[in-house]
Amino acid sequence: MSGARRATTHRPSLHWFLTEPVRGAMTFGALPFAAPLLSRAPRGDGHGVLLLPGLMADDTSNEPLRWYLSRLGYTTRGWGLGRNIGPTEAVLDGMPVLLADLAARTGGPVSVVGWSLGGIYARELGRDHPHLVRQVITMASPFALVDSRQSRAEYAFRRGSHRHAHPDRVPKRHELGRPIPVPSTALYSRSDGIVDWRACMQEPAADRENVEVTCGHLGFGVDPLTLWVIADRLAQPANGWRPFRPTGWTRAFYPAAAA
Repeated sequence: MSGARRATTHRPSLHWFLTEPVRGAMTFGALPFAAPLLSRAPRGDGHGVLLLPGLMADDTSNEPLRWYLSRLGYTTRGWGLGRNIGPTEAVLDGMPVLLADLAARTGGPVSVVGWSLGGIYARELGRDHPHLVRQVITMASPFALVDSRQSRAEYAFRRGSHRHAHPDRVPKRHELGRPIPVPSTALYSRSDGIVDWRACMQEPAADRENVEVTCGHLGFGVDPLTLWVIADRLAQPANGWRPFRPTGWTRAFYPAAAA
């Protein structure tokens, strides 16, 4: 990749993996202290935002993010499909319906935000229904995975595979990393203990970017730096997408993007 490091077979750090629960709790604990600054994030036009949970999670995991975006004026919706055990028939049939319903209710294309496996779903919604998707934002989503060793969640994913849809309905691994026809932002962290951060990046282009944050995999949905980037991305005008460029005091927290 030019501008982004190609995914390799690096296994996520064991140290970062073992400390994921503690770091996730610490990130959640820091959220109230960051609230005054997060309230200063840019506000957009209040369009619809669909939030998709990660593997083995449900809408509860996205509640803090959903609450925050609602406070910024967006019409938010969880997926309402229970625990995410993988691409079941109910998930593959239900997500396009949710997307179309939210787009109809809000009168325009919807931004789709997905955490981990939810981000892979988000990208496929953007690929299959570009007229309904305004932009896609992924959080630690290994859509560029090239080897199972890059994910410590592979076993949990395979455990539920007997309930997954027929393979003909599910994109192959090498197809997931192909560019999608809508603007996309991929958030990743080098301290991710669940998936290799290299597998969460895309080839940068005029409508594609990668933004680095510093939380663990389990902290993305409550990490203040992640929430700020999402608010900034959602606040862009329709048909006016530009890459993330921190300004003022925020430049210190996103040195790669500022450069």
